[in-house]
Amino acid sequence: MQLDQGFLFAFLLTLGAGLSTGVGSVLGLVSKGFNPRLLSLSLSFSAGVMIFVSFVEIFPKARASMAAALGSQMGYAMALLAFFGGIGVVALIDLLLPQHNLEPLLPDQQGRSMGKPELMRTGLFTALAIGIHNFPEGLATFVGAIANPRLGVGIALAIAIHNIPEGLAISAPIYYATGNRRQAFVLSFASGLAEPLGALVGYGLLRQFFNDVVFGVVFASVAGIMVYICFDELLPAARRHGAHQLMIAGVMGGMAVMSLSLVLLS
Repeated sequence: MQLDQGFLFAFLLTLGAGLSTGVGSVLGLVSKGFNPRLLSLSLSFSAGVMIFVSFVEIFPKARASMAAALGSQMGYAMALLAFFGGIGVVALIDLLLPQHNLEPLLPDQQGRSMGKPELMRTGLFTALAIGIHNFPEGLATFVGAIANPRLGVGIALAIAIHNIPEGLAISAPIYYATGNRRQAFVLSFASGLAEPLGALVGYGLLRQFFNDVVFGVVFASVAGIMVYICFDELLPAARRHGAHQLMIAGVMGGMAVMSLSLVLLS
């Protein structure tokens, strides 16, 4: 596998997905409010895309790569171990970091009941937590695009959709604490840079050692990371903002659109 082939395309996809936090920041700073049903549908659609590609595309590729190097049974076992290892890494990050919430902090909701220092601290902690979470997301997008450009596009789109409310979750409390739109935007935008940074760091560390086993470990871990993000962040946030049926419709829609795109672009 030629890792250098498509490097620029994969990096630009990762950069675009990461910087969508800036889109969320702008929406939060210029909007009078938000549509909770649209947010719920967007988040659940993103989760559907990520769950589908994790189990239908990414994990099978990891298993096949491991099997080619280690044999069928051992390869399958190692792929499963790497999958749950990816889940464990993100779960540990969640445990060690301050909790962040995808729910927008609007002035007519939490904003009025919180003082400016509390709002500023909320925004900064949210930026820190989301920035660190974006590291493995960046690696997921980049590795997906390196292996298969059409798969990378799907992953990047799903990551971008769920980064938009994350940008809002950072910019809103900082703006209401400081009244400074520029500062709120810059901090939100900067948190998204962790995704391309994660891609470059991962690429730099793994480039010299890439073989079938390493490829399988990375891909299976990425699948685990993406599944955890869906169940830990996207689906709970989608459920908070919309009806259960709307969330299910979004998940099924994301799976259907992703499956159709994989068929048409194969």
